[in-house]
Amino acid sequence: MIKLNTSEVPLVEDIRLLGKILGDIIREQEGDVVYGLVEKVRKLSVSFHRDANQKANHELAKLLKGLSSDHAMKVLRAFTYFSHLANLAEDRHYIRRRLSYERMGSYQDGSISMAFKKLHAAGVSNMEISKTLQGSFISPVLTAHPTEVQRTSILEAERDIANLLTLRDQIKESSRANHSDKDILLVKELKANEELIRARVLQLWHTRLLRFTKLTVADEIENALSYYETTFLKEIPKIYAQLEDSLEGNSVASFLKMGQWIGGDRDGNPNVSAKTLEYAISRQAELVLRHYLTEIHYLGRELSVSALLLKFPKPMRELAAASPDANEHRQDEPYRRALTGIYSRLAATLKMLTGTDAARHAIPPQNPYIYSEEFLSDLKIIEDSLVSQGAKALVDRRLRGLMRAVEVFGFHLATIDLRQSSDMHEAVLAELLNASLIENNYSSLSELDKQTLLLSLLSDPRGLRVVGHQYSDFLLAELAIFEMAKKVHHTYGENSIRHYIISHTETVSDLLEVLLLQKEVGLLHGTLGKKASTDLIVVPLFETIEDLRNAAPIMQAFYALPGILNLVKRSGAEQDIMLGYSDSNKDGGIVTSNWELYCAELALVKVFEPLELQHGVKLRLFHGRGGTVGRGGGPSYEAILAQPPGTVRGQIRLTEQGEVIGSKYANPEIGRRNLETLVAATLEATLLKPSKQASKAFLDAAASISQSSMSAYRRLVYETPGFAEYFFDATPIREIAKLNIGSRPASRKAGQKIEDLRAIPWGFSWGQCRLTLPGWFGFGSAVQEFIHRDNASEKKAALALLKKMYKEWPFFRTLLSNMDMALAKSDLALASRYSELVPDIRLRKKIFHAIELEWNKTVEALTLITGEKVRLANNPALARSIRNRFPYIDPLHHLQIELVRRYRAGKHDERVQRGIHIAINGIAAGLRNTG
Repeated sequence: MIKLNTSEVPLVEDIRLLGKILGDIIREQEGDVVYGLVEKVRKLSVSFHRDANQKANHELAKLLKGLSSDHAMKVLRAFTYFSHLANLAEDRHYIRRRLSYERMGSYQDGSISMAFKKLHAAGVSNMEISKTLQGSFISPVLTAHPTEVQRTSILEAERDIANLLTLRDQIKESSRANHSDKDILLVKELKANEELIRARVLQLWHTRLLRFTKLTVADEIENALSYYETTFLKEIPKIYAQLEDSLEGNSVASFLKMGQWIGGDRDGNPNVSAKTLEYAISRQAELVLRHYLTEIHYLGRELSVSALLLKFPKPMRELAAASPDANEHRQDEPYRRALTGIYSRLAATLKMLTGTDAARHAIPPQNPYIYSEEFLSDLKIIEDSLVSQGAKALVDRRLRGLMRAVEVFGFHLATIDLRQSSDMHEAVLAELLNASLIENNYSSLSELDKQTLLLSLLSDPRGLRVVGHQYSDFLLAELAIFEMAKKVHHTYGENSIRHYIISHTETVSDLLEVLLLQKEVGLLHGTLGKKASTDLIVVPLFETIEDLRNAAPIMQAFYALPGILNLVKRSGAEQDIMLGYSDSNKDGGIVTSNWELYCAELALVKVFEPLELQHGVKLRLFHGRGGTVGRGGGPSYEAILAQPPGTVRGQIRLTEQGEVIGSKYANPEIGRRNLETLVAATLEATLLKPSKQASKAFLDAAASISQSSMSAYRRLVYETPGFAEYFFDATPIREIAKLNIGSRPASRKAGQKIEDLRAIPWGFSWGQCRLTLPGWFGFGSAVQEFIHRDNASEKKAALALLKKMYKEWPFFRTLLSNMDMALAKSDLALASRYSELVPDIRLRKKIFHAIELEWNKTVEALTLITGEKVRLANNPALARSIRNRFPYIDPLHHLQIELVRRYRAGKHDERVQRGIHIAINGIAAGLRNTG
C-alpha cells in the first residue's frame, strides 16, 4: 500500500467522489448485474496489473469472452468515462497545487513569475526583457489529425464538471476561512454541488461517445474554434496583463499569437480545398468579431460615466459626437454613445466579412471597420480618456484585455498556414509548362535545369496560364487555393495567411516552385531581381532523416541564388523552417530523430547567423511536435530549454495536435499555464542561454549512439521479415483507420507498408497496445554497444561519460527523460496480450521477443546512466497520475483485445465495432499524450 502524501489527499477525494457518482449512476441506470460486472473486471484487471497474476489473467479472459456485446459496451463506457473523470480531477489538482505554491510566494518552473525571478537574479533588467519581447514571436499552431477522438458534446459537459470541482474547492476554502460555525451550511453547499456534478455525469452516461459519420474538415474547424471561446480569447490577454504588471511600465509587444492548420493543410487530405479555406477564415472572423461585440456591449454597461461629473478630452468628445446614437438617455454619457457607435461599426464589419448578423442592435449596423487597427484606434481614445480622468481601474477591468485581444487576434483570429506536398507543386507546374509550350517534361529535368528554368520564369512578368486551355481538375483546385489565399490576405489582413509550408522539401527547386505559383496568382509582386516581394513566407518542411541532413545545404543554396535574399528582405526578412519530429522518428527511431534534429538546427543557425548580422533576416524554427514522445511530445518547457544554443532567440512556432489540444487547453486555467510555459521557456532560452555548446566528447558520443540506435531500430522495423504483418495484427491500426476520428486518411497509400503509413497513426497504435515503441526502441542496444569495451577501465570511462552527458547536457537529459516517460506508460504484460492477436505463432514470438529484449536493455541503460531504478523518479506528478489512473485504463485494453478478436473472426456486429472504438477513445483519454 502506497502511503499518500498530504498534498495528494484532495486529489484522491475528488477521484473517489467522481468514481462513486459514476458507479451510483451505472447501478441506477443499468442495474446491479452491469455494476457487478464493472467491479469484477476492475478487480481482476488490478490484480493482473499489480502482480502479473496469471490466474487473474485467465479468469479475466474467460469473463470477457463470455460477455455479450451489450454488456461489453456498458463495461467499456464505464471505464472510458472513469478515465475522463480522473483527468478532470487531475487537472483540478494541478491548478490547486500551483495556487498553493503561489500563495506561499513560491513559484514553479515554467511560470512567468519564476522566469522573471531567474532573469532578475541573472542581472537581466526589465528594459532588456521588454526589448527581447519586442523582437519575439511565439506561436502555438493548432492542427487536426486522424487520432482526435473527443466530441464537442463530451468536452462541454466535462468543462461543466471541471467548473463544479473548482466551485467545490471554493466552498471548502470559504468554510475554512469562516471557521466551524459554517459546518451545517458547508454540508448543504457541498451536497448541492455534488448533485450538480451528478447531473452532468448522468448527462455524460447518456451522451453518445462516438460520431456516426466521419469527421469533416468543417467539424475539425468548429472543434478547434471551441478552444478559442473557452481559453485563448480570454487567457492570452491575461498573460499579457501579467507581463505588463511584471515589467512595471515597460512596454510589452504582442509577440504571442495563435496559428492554425485546419482548413489550409491539404497535404494528403483531399477534403481540404479553397472552399474549406474560405470557410475556416470566415468562421474565425465570425468568432472573434462576436467576442468583440460582446465585450463592447459589456463595456457600454460598465462605462456609465457622466459628462456632468467629469471633463472629457477633445478626442473622446469627437468620438462620441461621431456616433449615430441619438438616445436622449445617453446624451451626457460619452463613453456609452461612443461604444454604441463602435458596436454598430463592428456589426457592419461582421456582416461584411461573414454575412452574419450581430445579436443586438441599439442602432443599425453602418460604416464597417476595414482594418482592425481602426477599431483599436477608437478603443485607444477611450483608454486615454479614462486614464486622464484618473479612472485607470475602469481600463483594467475589461478594456485593457479587449485592446490586447484586438492586437493579437485582429479580425482573423489566427494565422492559417497553407501546406501541400512538394510533388503536388511539381505536378501543377509540369502541366502549366507543358500547356504553355515552355517545357514538355518538367519532372524529368535535372535539379540544376529546374532551378535555371524557374529563376528565369520568376524574372519574367508574364504568367503561365494559356487562355482557353482545358486544365485538369487537379490543377484548377490547386491554383484555387492560391487564389483564395490572395483574397483572404486582401480581405482579412496580412496576418490572416502568412506561411506556405512545403512537405517533403528535398531540393531547392521545391522552394522556387511555390514562389512561382505565388507569382501566377499575384501573391508575388514584381519580378525576381526587380524589387520583388511575396505575401507568403515559403516554409520548407524537413521530415525524414535524410531531409534533416540536407536542410542546411538546401537553405544555403537557396539564399545563394540571385535575387532570393533581396526578395526575402523586402517581404519582411523572416525565414520560417519547419522540422518534422514524426516522420524522422518513424524513419530512424527516437534517438536518431532527436540527434538529427539537433544537428540540423545547429547547421541552420550557422547558415543564418551571417544573414541576420548582415541583412537582418531572422530564422524562426517551427517544431512539428506531436503528442507522443516518439513524435516530439513531452513537456514543452524542458523541450524549449533543451534546444541547441542560438536556435530560439525569441522565435518559435510549434504544433499542438489532436487530443493534446484538449488536455492542454480545454480547461482555461490549465490552458493559461501551458501558454505561460511557452513564454517562460522562450524568455529563459533566449536571455539565460541555458543550453551551452556541447563538448566534442558529448557530440561524438551522441553521434555514435545515434548510429547504433538507428541500426537497431531499422533492423526491427524495416529489415525483419513479417514485421509489418505483426504490427497490423498486434495493434488496432486497422480499426483506427476505420474510426470516424479525422478527415485525413491514416495511410498515404492502400496496403500494409510501414513506409506508406502516416506517422501519427503509427505512434497512436503503439500507444494503444501499450508498447510505446517509437518512444524508446533502439536506445538500449546503442548504449550496450557504446559501453562495451574489452578493458574494464575503458568501459567505466564510457559509462562515466554518459552519466556526465545526462547531468550537464540539457539535450541528452531531456531525451532520456522523455524515454523514461514513454517506458513508464508502457506495459509488457498488456502488450503480450495484444501480441496474441497475431495468428502466426512463430512470427508473434519472434517479434515480441525482440521488442521485449530491447525494452529490458533500454530500462537497464536508463538505470545505469540516471541511477534511478524506478521510472519517473524525477517526475512525481506524472508517477502519481499513472498510479491513480492506469489500473482503470487496463480493463479497456483487455476489452479492446477481446472485441478486436471477435471482429477479426468475422463478427461484424455494429456494437462490436462501436465497442472497439469506445476502447480506443478511453485509452487515448487515459494516456493523454498518445497521438
